[in-house]
Amino acid sequence: MDTISHLYGAQPAGPKYRAVSGALRQAIEQGVLAVGDRLPPVRELAWQLQITPGTVARAYTILTDEGVLRAEVGRGTFVAPKPRVEDDRDMRWARHHVAEDTDLVSLFAPKLPDCGQVDMIRDIFAQMGDRPAKELLNYPNRKGFAPARKAALRWLSGTRLGPVSEEDAVLTHGSQNGVMLILQTVLRGARPVVLVEELSYPGFRRAAHLMRAEIVSVPMDCGGIIPEALDKITEKHGAQILCTSPEVHNPTGIVTSDARRREIAAVAQARGLHVLEDDCYRLGNTTGQTYRELLPDLGWHVSSFSKVLTPALRVGFAVAPKRHALALRRAAEYGFFGLAQPLAVMIEELMARPECFTIMDAVRAEMARYVRAAVNALGGFDLTWHEEVPFLWLRLPEGWRASAFVQAAEAEGVQLRAAEEFVPRDGFAPHAVRLAINAQVSLPSFEAAMARLRALLDSPPEGIAV
Repeated sequence: MDTISHLYGAQPAGPKYRAVSGALRQAIEQGVLAVGDRLPPVRELAWQLQITPGTVARAYTILTDEGVLRAEVGRGTFVAPKPRVEDDRDMRWARHHVAEDTDLVSLFAPKLPDCGQVDMIRDIFAQMGDRPAKELLNYPNRKGFAPARKAALRWLSGTRLGPVSEEDAVLTHGSQNGVMLILQTVLRGARPVVLVEELSYPGFRRAAHLMRAEIVSVPMDCGGIIPEALDKITEKHGAQILCTSPEVHNPTGIVTSDARRREIAAVAQARGLHVLEDDCYRLGNTTGQTYRELLPDLGWHVSSFSKVLTPALRVGFAVAPKRHALALRRAAEYGFFGLAQPLAVMIEELMARPECFTIMDAVRAEMARYVRAAVNALGGFDLTWHEEVPFLWLRLPEGWRASAFVQAAEAEGVQLRAAEEFVPRDGFAPHAVRLAINAQVSLPSFEAAMARLRALLDSPPEGIAV
C-alpha cells in the first residue's frame, strides 16, 4: 500500500480518480501488483490516500471496465490476467464497434469506426465536472488555451511545418472554420481572387463565396497543379491565395510530389501568392514538405481530428506563417472569441492520453481494411486509392456518365458523389465518382455494396449507356 501511495503522489495534476487509476496501472506494470493479487478495500485505500471512498471506487470501476481489474462479488477486486494480444483486439472491437448490417450504404463522406474513442470522449466529458468553477463562468481566453494549442502541435509533430510554436496556431471549429479564418485574414479589396484546383474540395469555393471572392480554377495533371498554368493565372487575375491539398487531393487522391510542390512554391513566392494547404484527409505519415515549410511568409496549414478520431467534436487547427500569426489570432478572437472551454479541455485531455494514439492507429487499420475490400471488388477498373486515404476515385468506363452512374448506384442502395460536385459551375467534370469509406456499416454490408457497384460497371442498363 505504501508503494501505491507513492505512485499516487507522483501522478500529474488532474482529477483524483485519474491519479488513483494511474497509480494502480503503474503498480501493475512494475510488478508491485501481480495477476491475482487482491487490491485494498475501497475504504482502506481511501483512508490511506486521504481521499473519498467514492473517488477510489470510481478508479476501480474504470480499471474493471478496461479489463485491468476483475471484481468478484463478496471477495473483492483483483488484478486481472492479461489477455492475449489477439483476444484483446477482438474483445475491444466487439465492445466498441457499432457497425451494422444494412443494404443502404452511404459513401458520401468518410464514416469512422468506433475503436474506443466514444468511451474515451464520454469519460473526458464526465471529468469536466471536476474542473474549476471559473472555467464554466468566464469567457475563454488565449492564455488558457495554450495547453490545448501545444497539444495540437504535438499531434502535428510528424508534419513538416517548419519552425512553429503554439503562438502560430489557432484552434478552430473544424477545418472548414480554419479555411474561413485564413481567407478572412488574407483577402483584401472588394473582389479578391481565390484560386482552386479545377477539381477541388467544395468547401474552398463555399468559403470564397462567403468572402465575396472571385473563384478561378487552375488546371491539373496527374501530379496536381500545373505550375506554369498557376503562374499565368495568378498574373492575369491578381490572385491573392491558392487553396490546395497536396498530401491527399480531394477528390482524386493525387499526392503531389516534393519536386512539384517546390515548383508551385517558387511561383507563389515570385507572385506574392499565399498558399492555404488543407491536410485533413491524410491518415498516415506525411509524404513531403508542407507549403508552410516551403513558404515561411506565405504558407498556411489547416488540419483536424475529423478523419482519424471523430468529426463530431468539430475541432480543427489553423497554423499561420509567423509574420501573420497575430492577424490570424485576431480573426478568431474578433469572430467568435475562441472555442468553448470544454472543447479546449477536450483537446488537451485527448492528447494527454496514450490510448488516444492507440485508438487512432486502430481507426486507421480498420479504415484500411475497408479500402482493401473496395479495391478487391473494383480494382479491375480505373481506380486511384491508398490505404491511408478514406476515399477512392473511380474513373468510369466507357458507356457511363457520372450523373447516370450515381443514380443507378442509388437505386441499388449505394450513395456516391459525382465529379460534378467538385468543380465550379462552369468547370469541366470528368466521368468519375468518389467513394468515401463507410466503416459504420459491417464489412459484409460494405463488400456487398462494392459487388453491386461492380455489377453496374460491368453491365450498364439499357438507356443509360451513351
